Amino acid sequence: MNTDIVTKKLAVLADAAKYDVSCASSGSNRKNVKKGLGNGVACGICHSFTEDGRCVSLLKILMTNSCIYDCAYCINRRSNDRPRATFSVKELVELTINFYRRNYIEGLFLSSGVIKNPDYTMERMVQVAKDLRIKEKYYGYIHLKAIPGASSDLIQEAGFYADRLSVNIEIPTEQQLLRLAPEKNYKRILNPMVQIKDGIIANKEERRKYKKAPMFAPAGQSTQLIVGASPETDRQILQLSSQLYLRQKLRRVYFSGYLPVNEYDKRLPAITKPPLVRENRLYQSDWLMRFYGFRAHEILDKNQPFLDLNIDPKLAYAIRNLHLYPIDINKADFELILRIPGIGVQSAKRIIYARRFRRLNTQHLQKIGVVYKRAKYFITCNELPPKIHGFSPGILKNRIIAENRTKRNIVDLQLSLFPKIHHVLPPVH
Repeated sequence: MNTDIVTKKLAVLADAAKYDVSCASSGSNRKNVKKGLGNGVACGICHSFTEDGRCVSLLKILMTNSCIYDCAYCINRRSNDRPRATFSVKELVELTINFYRRNYIEGLFLSSGVIKNPDYTMERMVQVAKDLRIKEKYYGYIHLKAIPGASSDLIQEAGFYADRLSVNIEIPTEQQLLRLAPEKNYKRILNPMVQIKDGIIANKEERRKYKKAPMFAPAGQSTQLIVGASPETDRQILQLSSQLYLRQKLRRVYFSGYLPVNEYDKRLPAITKPPLVRENRLYQSDWLMRFYGFRAHEILDKNQPFLDLNIDPKLAYAIRNLHLYPIDINKADFELILRIPGIGVQSAKRIIYARRFRRLNTQHLQKIGVVYKRAKYFITCNELPPKIHGFSPGILKNRIIAENRTKRNIVDLQLSLFPKIHHVLPPVH
């Protein structure tokens, strides 16, 4: 392997891969056997955190940034004049193994532009995973991007070598997808999603009967939606996410704030920076749907199609539905407690457990981990009378925002003092 050439390719293709945020890795249980390399159990994504709190890394790379498509929102569109590079199968396999042996990475996330046609591209990506598993005896985490339009046989084969597969939808509605990427359509995107879902279900049944049956995408599948490149509302985005979780059994839907990489294309909105706050609110809403029992229509409706950027969606829901509050912390069931701002899943479980032994008061709640400054407006407990009476939704919202702003100012002041403190303290070795 020519090190100089591979290094140049790596610089180009690693940079091009940063726009894909749908790399995830939780849920795999591919164990190391017969002294092979790596272990896919609970491995994580690039410089992020696993479910058990570990910070781990993953080689996130494109096989090529050349592409036959000319999608308006993509930096790698064929009409862009930019450096192009393509890894061979052998180069990618050797690069992954060398990085792993040097402890740089714990797994591989492999995506690609489409060269020649979807089948040609998908075949090369599958071959990388196959060589890693069979030739190199690599049992670490592998995430492959399934190319829309590739044959069902290749998608099926990919599932037996990869821990997770992902098919990116990119644009939340087909109408806008056809406007910004005329060479793509929803049918070609959803077909492999359905096949992967069916393959996972069938594989689980097979492994119940035969424990040594090969695993098929044990970490499930994910997708990515670009936020802000097209005029969809947050309500439309959350409705699509909800349908994907329900119908396609996706493990994760990722949101990527649109980066204005092709400002010359008049089909795209004229923005100077990605909508990061909006992206964050969508992730918070996604969390509510996945772990708090909320449904898309409860978070947003026809009268309010966009998320409030000033407050999180759980607080926004509570303020819009003040008639449901205050909630008696000593009597309400688990699902209702989860809907109180300032109370998370773990805090709710602790409340249910602790109140078996005594009636809870405000001191107990603070020890449990409840964010009392926020929750106090929406609860009543042993010695706490309802605080919500007399507040209109607007006044209550402004009051909570003002309290948060005061706290933020204190944090900013502490941060501004940090450089002075840093020079006083001795360096840490």
